[in-house]
Amino acid sequence: MTGARLTSQPPTTRDVPGGSRPTGPFGVPGAPVASLAEVRWAQFFRYGPYLVLALATFLSAVSARAVMSRTEIHVAAVLLVLAVALQLWWSFGAPARDDHVHTTVLTIPPRGRAATSGQVFYALRTLLAFGLTWANPFFAIYAVIGYFDASHLLPVRRLRLGLLATTIIMAGSQSGGLPPRTADNWLAFVALFVLNAFFCLVFVHIGGHEQDALQQKARAYRELERTNARLTQALAENAHLQAQLLVQAREAGVADERRRLAAEIHDTIAQGLAEIIAQLQVVTLTRDEGTAREHLTRAADLARSSLREARRSVHNLSPVALEHDTLPQALEKTVAEWSRNSGVSARFTVTGTEEPLHAEVEATLLRIVQEALANTARHADASRVGVTLCYLADEVIVDVRDDGRGFDPRAVPARSGSGGFGLEGIRARAERIAGTAQVESEPEQGTAVSARVPLVRHG
Repeated sequence: MTGARLTSQPPTTRDVPGGSRPTGPFGVPGAPVASLAEVRWAQFFRYGPYLVLALATFLSAVSARAVMSRTEIHVAAVLLVLAVALQLWWSFGAPARDDHVHTTVLTIPPRGRAATSGQVFYALRTLLAFGLTWANPFFAIYAVIGYFDASHLLPVRRLRLGLLATTIIMAGSQSGGLPPRTADNWLAFVALFVLNAFFCLVFVHIGGHEQDALQQKARAYRELERTNARLTQALAENAHLQAQLLVQAREAGVADERRRLAAEIHDTIAQGLAEIIAQLQVVTLTRDEGTAREHLTRAADLARSSLREARRSVHNLSPVALEHDTLPQALEKTVAEWSRNSGVSARFTVTGTEEPLHAEVEATLLRIVQEALANTARHADASRVGVTLCYLADEVIVDVRDDGRGFDPRAVPARSGSGGFGLEGIRARAERIAGTAQVESEPEQGTAVSARVPLVRHG
């Protein structure tokens, strides 16, 4: 017997009583094969029966005088004509027969009338093959075709019965012909029948186990496909969410950058222009040429400083004061310059161990001090101001205190479109680097602005 090669691809199933089982030749459940193999099997099922029948007829005719009587020759001729007619009927005239059924090892067998006609065809062909083999053992070659298409023509419950019927014909031929004439022939027939039946049923059994494994793989493949589909959908949803997050992050970044730019402009150019205006107002009100010249000189210095800040802001928005100086040095110069311009006594103090800070931290603390001093000059009417920079183990604190008129922090009006950033800007700057800012003040008791930020070292 010749077996069919099984593959590990997902099976094509057929609906049969007792379950869905894809099948191949010899009744062994099969699996999808390559398209070229399917074409070859289709050609075999279409032309193979005629070829093996012709081969069996030729060999029987050559050996007819040695093994056949005249009567057996006549009977074989009649059975041969019937076999050809049956095969032609099945190929072209079987009722309800789908044209592609039985042309490939993996197609779905017919149902209803077509299924019944397939069983009838298999039974009649087996009987004709039995009769022909009875007349001449070489006609068993024609019976071999039953091993290949039994799984397509018979339901599962009749599959083994059909294969055993074909096995009887093959064992009879191999033992010397039907019927066995001697005890030795009978013994050989029984032994060959058992051997053929054993191998046939073993192949069916092995094929069944292999098909169970293939079905499990097919279910795993289908589950994997469903999982991949769900994963693809989840990835698409995640991509959509990521796109939304990117848009939101971009919008938030743009808004934050706008606020930062506005604060930078306010702390540099706007404050410089305000101080220039103040100096020019003094010039317009005084009649003393020396005083006017002094204030004009201050206004020119402020204009040059503001211009440097503007150019610096265009490059990287870092304060000019920190370009060549450390934070304590820059704060000391800022406090001293503010004191000269405002005429208010100011003192700067550093406590703790000085450490190099991250550029963003230094810039933020400098801007906070500048804003606090600008607010003091505009609103406090103070006579003394103290600025303290304190280095702690994990944070840096800057305090700006004055003895001015003070105010009620709960009654501070909202920032207007023409006003400065003030306390709101100080808090925003501190929060941007994970810090905090607090304001303590009472009417006629002065004001204290305190900002605490993390100590992030340079580099």
